[in-house]
Amino acid sequence: MNLPFLFAWRYFKAKKSTNAINIISWISIGAIVIGTAALILMMGVFNGLEGLVKSLYSSFYSEMNISAARGKTITVTNDQLQKLKGLSGVKNFSLVAEEKGLLQNGNYQSVVVLKGVDENYRYVTGVADHIIRGNYDLGTADDPRLILGAGVENAVGVLADRNLLALMIYLPKMNSSELIDPLQNISADSINTSGTFVIQQDFDNKYAITNLAFVKGMLGFQPDQYSGVEISLKDATVADNLKQQLQKIFGSEYKVQTRYEQNQSLYSIMRAEKWVIYAVLVLIMVIFSFTLVSSLTMLVIEKEKDISVLHALGGSRNFIQRIFLSAGLLITLIGAGAGILLALLIAWMQINYKLIPLSGESFLIDYYPVTLKAGDLLLVAVTVIVIAVLASWTPSRKAALNEFSLRSE
Repeated sequence: MNLPFLFAWRYFKAKKSTNAINIISWISIGAIVIGTAALILMMGVFNGLEGLVKSLYSSFYSEMNISAARGKTITVTNDQLQKLKGLSGVKNFSLVAEEKGLLQNGNYQSVVVLKGVDENYRYVTGVADHIIRGNYDLGTADDPRLILGAGVENAVGVLADRNLLALMIYLPKMNSSELIDPLQNISADSINTSGTFVIQQDFDNKYAITNLAFVKGMLGFQPDQYSGVEISLKDATVADNLKQQLQKIFGSEYKVQTRYEQNQSLYSIMRAEKWVIYAVLVLIMVIFSFTLVSSLTMLVIEKEKDISVLHALGGSRNFIQRIFLSAGLLITLIGAGAGILLALLIAWMQINYKLIPLSGESFLIDYYPVTLKAGDLLLVAVTVIVIAVLASWTPSRKAALNEFSLRSE
């Protein structure tokens, strides 16, 4: 232990002539404990929510997606499909066709995105694992079956696993050039339901899924015409490298996106929210640091005679300043250490006992998720120490610049 820190430790332990100094010192420690724990828990909750949202979106969005750079449809040739199959990083892929349409059940109707998928779709996304009623049955082109998002199911007033009457679906014909009578550009057909999925409201209120051949027929697609290709990978970490290979196979007229790029705005907003809240709490920590300034200022006044003795014994102004900087750092380390332990304890209790519930009934979970990361703990520790050093600078500098005198009044 270096000499300035030893002096700081003795000053911290020693009984003060004025009880208020002890009280303010412990208030400073308490403020640092609360601020440190709040920072860690806030970042842990945002990590938990971010992980939850990512897991939900990953259940619907594939790891890679190929779509049109311009327009709504792409042409996928057999040669391109063979090259896609030959890529070592590709685990599976699904051809899809989708378009907005009107789903009607008597007087109930809802605008939906009708998504036609092939038999590989269940191996590319996690939709099949989120069926809550009925079963994952897409039917055939002649006898289609419809899997509804829970919000769509509610909007059209059916129970997908026991609906007796077929629904009507209306879609625009994508390749039609008939403009005289707009009704000629609309395809209509009946379709039975087979199941309901629940993933996240953005999908549950928007999508209805059926087989690819049925949707292509309604939209009037050519045999090699699709809305996109959804791809699952053997290893998600190679997505960026695989993206370049896919771009070479399909060309500039195709847009190749990773899962992150498909939801880039969502992830950017989530990160921005996290750092805005972090900045607000850091500002609160700065306000808390004024208690540390007060504590050190009173300690400097309390130890004026000691400072003069040290100076008389050869202690430099820099040495005296380091003593009080060390005192501020000591108070901070005690508070930050206790704050980290408190945060870890609360996080462990929340993870295991779900102490703090989420209000409302529309969430997939009923408690705040918490995920602590070592990087966040390190960031909070460094932040608190930097604030403490800045807060300690003024009173420690004042102590170093004081006029030294051993004369008693």
